[in-house]
Amino acid sequence: MTVRDVINHLESIAPLSYAEDFDNVGLLVGRHDQDISGILVTLDTLEEVVEEAIKEDCNCIVSFHPILFKGLKSLTGSNYVERCVMQAIRNDIAIIAIHTALDNALSGVNDAICDRLNLIDRRILIPQRGTIKKLTTYVPPNELEHVRKSLFKAGAGEIGNYSNCSFNIDGKGTFKGNEKSNPTLGKAGQFQTEKEVKLSMTFAKHLESAVIKALFEAHSYEEVAYEIITLDNSNQTIGMGMIGQMEKPMPEQEFLQYVKDRMKTSIIRHSTLLAKPIERVAVLGGSGSFAISAARKNKADVLITADLKYHDFFQAENEIVLMDIGHYESEQFTKSLLVENLTKKIPNFAIILSKTITNPVKYF
Repeated sequence: MTVRDVINHLESIAPLSYAEDFDNVGLLVGRHDQDISGILVTLDTLEEVVEEAIKEDCNCIVSFHPILFKGLKSLTGSNYVERCVMQAIRNDIAIIAIHTALDNALSGVNDAICDRLNLIDRRILIPQRGTIKKLTTYVPPNELEHVRKSLFKAGAGEIGNYSNCSFNIDGKGTFKGNEKSNPTLGKAGQFQTEKEVKLSMTFAKHLESAVIKALFEAHSYEEVAYEIITLDNSNQTIGMGMIGQMEKPMPEQEFLQYVKDRMKTSIIRHSTLLAKPIERVAVLGGSGSFAISAARKNKADVLITADLKYHDFFQAENEIVLMDIGHYESEQFTKSLLVENLTKKIPNFAIILSKTITNPVKYF
């Protein structure tokens, strides 16, 4: 088992290409070809966590938050980030971060919150744009079935609850190869007209290299004509936050206590209660003030998130209840989610849930 293998397994859970542009995900410390003895999964990578990894004989740390977020100009041990990185390097420990890639995953951070709250009929709150691509290529009729199946196998043609989706138009293609060409049909130097099928299908952007590889391996032409464009369609399976329903409406005060118990938080900061039952619930783990307008637009009764500032609460506008349960508290179940998924991907391998509580915020 190498670091690269671990990253590939993480990509199947939450493709890193869906992380936000500002984020820093993937391998932060170490080598891709490094053999690993065990994996320690944590929310944050701190010096105490590296010590725990050493104690547990784990030379790979999978962290939700990236320890390296801003550029380092020196490594002198002058702050906790530098000391942590230096400690990991000294002990040949790789550090991988997944952060907003898992935030944007359908079965990621926010789905874990929905699980804790037993929400039903869930969907993405803020679908991500620019993540759906469309392939168009031209195939001889006798090769259509083979090429199409190869592309389906690579993951193309999946739309929501449907698979094997494509559009096909019969037509004619023309070409003339030069003296160096070796055409599959016709002869070099001759103008050729052939029956072709225009084949189109969409695919998720993280599959682009696999889809192109499948196309080139299945197609017989010396020069494969194809085009790929990025669609502006919202991706309903990738994005920030989730919204779902309570099985039964719950009075606000009762719901506050319910959230407190289920999310294991000692305090909830909230906006004005509206004296109406809570049924439609929006959630966004971590800092989520940017989701207030989306939650209101989707008619949520409440938005559960963290890191709301004083003026953010005014945005409730007596239309929604805003609940700040704490950053750590909203994401604390993420490491269990990662352990569960990695254990399924890599059975019979040492994958350990970190026991270190990394929450820097204390309450009196």
